Amino acid sequence: MPESILPLSFYSDYDTRTLAEKLLGCELVHESPDGITSGIIVETEAYLSDDPACHAYNRRTTRTEPMYGVAGTSYVYLIYGMYECFNVVSNKEGIGEAVLIRALQPVQGIEIMEMRRQLIPGRSAEKLRTKPLKLSDLCKGPGNLARAMGIQRSVHNNTLLNTKTLYIKERAVQNLDVATSKRIGINVGVDLLYRFYIKDSIFASKL
Repeated sequence: MPESILPLSFYSDYDTRTLAEKLLGCELVHESPDGITSGIIVETEAYLSDDPACHAYNRRTTRTEPMYGVAGTSYVYLIYGMYECFNVVSNKEGIGEAVLIRALQPVQGIEIMEMRRQLIPGRSAEKLRTKPLKLSDLCKGPGNLARAMGIQRSVHNNTLLNTKTLYIKERAVQNLDVATSKRIGINVGVDLLYRFYIKDSIFASKL
């Protein structure tokens, strides 16, 4: 792994909302049997333990157990029975908080990403995409991101991001123009300004 990989101390140095902002501009990398894919993080969302939209809000469960691990642990969960979502665990061990990585600007392995995104997941069966995707849409949205990057719950859940083939490299560009907003696609905690994104990025989700 490159020297520029973020150490675990990076994740533990910040509270969850600050970490969600600090991860912008960093590069998420996955070294898989298919090849290396990576992308610059352009959009994140923070989920805090006292936040009703957080998985750890009500109680500690088998599903949410990784959220209580060491900051810098990978938390991958399934939504709608089809889409994986990749999160970075934050805060102190024993406190269930995490940062959802919502969108990337693709950098490496774009052809691999396109191949993975050719299949459209469905509850009954997968379908082949009939039209090519725009580069800006390959990793837009957490489900699409995980699929393009080949991030799987069975492989990457509850693993440390400094020791595996899934890791994050430090920010290459400083002084980013960061914006905040309400989070996307939730029914509770809707007024909290816990979404962070690089302003004017075509790779970030649109409200």
